[in-house]
Amino acid sequence: MIDQIITYLESINPILAALYATLFTWGLTALGASLVFFFKGMNRAVLDGMLGFTGGVMVAASFWSLLNPAIEMSAGEGFVKVIPAAVGFFLGALFLFGLDKVLPHLHINFRTEEAEGVKTPWHRTTLLVLAITLHNIPEGLAVGVLFGGVAAGFDGATIGGAVALAIGIGLQNFPEGFAVAMPMRRQGASRRKSFMYGQLSAIVEPIAGVLGAWAVLTFEPILPYALAFAAGAMIFVVVEEVIPETQRDKYTDIATMGFIGGFIIMMSMDVALG
Repeated sequence: MIDQIITYLESINPILAALYATLFTWGLTALGASLVFFFKGMNRAVLDGMLGFTGGVMVAASFWSLLNPAIEMSAGEGFVKVIPAAVGFFLGALFLFGLDKVLPHLHINFRTEEAEGVKTPWHRTTLLVLAITLHNIPEGLAVGVLFGGVAAGFDGATIGGAVALAIGIGLQNFPEGFAVAMPMRRQGASRRKSFMYGQLSAIVEPIAGVLGAWAVLTFEPILPYALAFAAGAMIFVVVEEVIPETQRDKYTDIATMGFIGGFIIMMSMDVALG
């Protein structure tokens, strides 16, 4: 099945392939959010374990799918070879740092008064959705950039690796959808509204994916920088958002083991498919 998908994606326009891949990741977010129709609540230990899993997937993807290929495809030797990855990584983190300071948002396990970004009277549910949306920008960008790199013929960028990245991001999007929808349900929102907001948090991924693929195909020399940019943005999200969210209750060990599991799964998929 995976081989058939890879063969098909190799045969179509890379921008279209990036769109399909990020629609898949969006779809898994919606699938996770749909659990709000079947469950009334969510065990905190399960939530923290899922968030830990999300962090593990993102860290593994940042190295195996993004940074390592960025370094491999860069010219030169020694320190010169790592410059594009280092510059791109820093710029990606700086980009998310700027958005984090400007965009109003609220992390999942945080109190309303702990909202970050520009102060606003927006409702807690809106701030929760914006937090996950901020989180999803680098994920969609990463998938799109990798598909664009494959089409451009860069060594180290493969369809298998791009598919592995999309699957990994999709897997960690599933609990994210539920993690947004369920708090909204607990605050009194209808199941339908909770689902709509939960899945809406990932709508930015197809947009970022298409833009990433287009940018790499249009400006091929930026690929190592773009891959590292996505990695830096994802690591910023993990350290600033995901990990702190898992450390605010008594289930920190469960969250840590979730992180380890997510890392192993993403690493294994990337090596096996890439």
